Amino acid sequence: MTAEFDIALFLRPVLKGAHATQQRHIRQTARMHEVIRERWGCATPWSWREKHVRWFLEHYLRCSAPATIYYYELTAGLIRRRKAKIVVA
Repeated sequence: MTAEFDIALFLRPVLKGAHATQQRHIRQTARMHEVIRERWGCATPWSWREKHVRWFLEHYLRCSAPATIYYYELTAGLIRRRKAKIVVA
């Protein structure tokens, strides 16, 4: 039995700002996770490569409004920062 990946727990160390902004980033990361898992079979954001995120932004969002793409780019930046960040307890 595999547990569902907790996106909120993954992003928690890099989330800052208002509660609504944090929830938007969590929702967008969950959507990215769902789409990338379907397309590429990557189970967690830890296994994503830059090409997966770039594919999502360039191809999956190609018909989206510029503001939507911008907000997803901000979320992608948080994901990159989280993957690069070493959290010391």
